[in-house]
Amino acid sequence: MKKARIKDLKEKKKLVCLTAYTAPMAELIDNFTDIILVGDSLGPVLYGYKTTREVSLDMIINHAKAVVKKSKTSFVVVDMPYGTYEHSKSTALRNAKKIIKDSGADAVKLEGGEKICKIIHHLTKNKIKVMGHLGMLPQSIKSKPTVYGKKKNEKLQIIKDLESIEKAGVFAIVIECTLESLVKKLIEIKTVPLIGIGASKECEGQILVTEDILGITKFKSRFLKKYMNFNSSAKDAIAKFSKDVNNCKYPAKKHCY
Repeated sequence: MKKARIKDLKEKKKLVCLTAYTAPMAELIDNFTDIILVGDSLGPVLYGYKTTREVSLDMIINHAKAVVKKSKTSFVVVDMPYGTYEHSKSTALRNAKKIIKDSGADAVKLEGGEKICKIIHHLTKNKIKVMGHLGMLPQSIKSKPTVYGKKKNEKLQIIKDLESIEKAGVFAIVIECTLESLVKKLIEIKTVPLIGIGASKECEGQILVTEDILGITKFKSRFLKKYMNFNSSAKDAIAKFSKDVNNCKYPAKKHCY
């Protein structure tokens, strides 16, 4: 199978999207996904950070390199970390180019709407492919996450945000933790694919953190569906290894040279 392109993504009725931060995970999901996101969620998931704000540019590039090597068909998008794009168009372009050049990824993702639409436009006119991100924005959270769209001003603003970043040239938009009734209104007016996470099943795509659906993390949310309990199976395997070592059953003769 050939590598997915933006044209291919826009023609699909449904888009399967998952995160990957490592080569083994990318290889595992590549045959099932249309888009792989090297998300800044790697901070909390892999490093135990409290927020995504602690993720650096070099950190996400290193993980992206590993993911790209094992992504043969999926379209790879990389989050631009907090502080690497919001303050100036030139800084955003320099860092976006570095991500694409150093990792080999296909696109970058930026959080925000109307406030950063000029930055997004600067990237897209310089041939950087950009995915947008609206609704609840993890990089902007300073306290407990809340569902977006309950306030009147939020309902009005997200429409402005959608229209502004579409005009700026994004090829798709992630909508996170937003009232379903509001998301349905956005679906009626949008011109690019919407990828939901806690949004609506009517979005063209859905994205979740792979470690969450496998039950590797302890993350809980209304939008999350766990498809297996990895930790339970892993603990059983580790317990067996520990028992074998303590009972001198490992390594056996066949494991030695």
